[in-house]
Amino acid sequence: MSSEFALELSDVTKIFAKDRGEFRAVDNVNLQVRQGEMVVFLGPSGCGKTTTLRMVAGFETPSSGAIRIQGKDMTTVPVNKRGIGFVFQNYALFPHMSVFKNVSYGLKARGEGVEAIRNKVSAALELVGLSGSGDKFPNQLSGGEQQRVALARVIVMEPSLLLMDEPLSNLDAKLRLHMRTEIRKLQKHLGITCMYVTHDQAEALTMADRIVVMNRGKVEQVGTPFDLYNAPRSLFVADFIGQANIVKLPVVAVDDVNVTAAIPEGGTLTARCAVSDGECTPLRKGDVAALIVRPESVGVEFADRAEKGIRAVVISAIFGGSDVEYQVRLADGSMVKASVPYRNGMDICREGSRVSLVIEAANCVFLPVT
Repeated sequence: MSSEFALELSDVTKIFAKDRGEFRAVDNVNLQVRQGEMVVFLGPSGCGKTTTLRMVAGFETPSSGAIRIQGKDMTTVPVNKRGIGFVFQNYALFPHMSVFKNVSYGLKARGEGVEAIRNKVSAALELVGLSGSGDKFPNQLSGGEQQRVALARVIVMEPSLLLMDEPLSNLDAKLRLHMRTEIRKLQKHLGITCMYVTHDQAEALTMADRIVVMNRGKVEQVGTPFDLYNAPRSLFVADFIGQANIVKLPVVAVDDVNVTAAIPEGGTLTARCAVSDGECTPLRKGDVAALIVRPESVGVEFADRAEKGIRAVVISAIFGGSDVEYQVRLADGSMVKASVPYRNGMDICREGSRVSLVIEAANCVFLPVT
């Protein structure tokens, strides 16, 4: 097998026995991860992302399919023979050991010499910003520092693949923001291949080279954060990644690239159709399509000042400092959210105001209603 890929999943499936039946936790997952790439598995609880990670680690064995690491078949190889590093959600530090001994534990188990261990541990602690903390114990460290020790313990082993299972979930919001930046910086600096599991879309969008969105054991879509946000291929992805307005409209015309739909109170709106496997998602005249509109692509103006746009009524207007968050109701009862950048002195459309919405159609996409 080619070693171009650090990790390859081929038709990987995991079935558990449940209530005298079967539960397909992971269903036919295929993925190729390039060397030095950070791939984030994202999805709601129970979607199969952690089970997939555990199969790659060797904690679970696939019911069918194959897992290759650095081109070698590792499907049934024990955990300690895979050459991978794993950062757990709870850090799993030894409380009775110092930071130095925690980080050096794997090296000692591998039989490395005292001088080599000292040098490698010192270098790893410096990388994670904990130089001088080798004599401390875990209970003397903050949550963020404990996370850094867990990272150092893995890095020092020089794994071919780093697996991380919701490593920031036990940290407060401010520290999470800081640590996701630090982890990403460290991963790029070392050039290590990383498979990262989270249910936090902000983590996924800011850290990933590519995101794997999972739902009910299946992969919904794989792509860069930009692609998933701007070109979702399913309503699930559109709704799960960022905020999205999903407005159902009747299709009046279709070509190879665009869909045109009727909007409430007359007029039409044309936007691109979603692309799947290189082809435009099939929609026909007479279908009901879902228009995916991000809140930042919706402009709000007072109706009596606007010459065109979609008529609506403001249900709520919340000033957030940098922007105004609107919720408006269209003539057909559909609700739409808008996020309008605030400029000093601008008029805010208050609750009950009649407004006109200006939608940036170039930033929108039509999907079939399933």
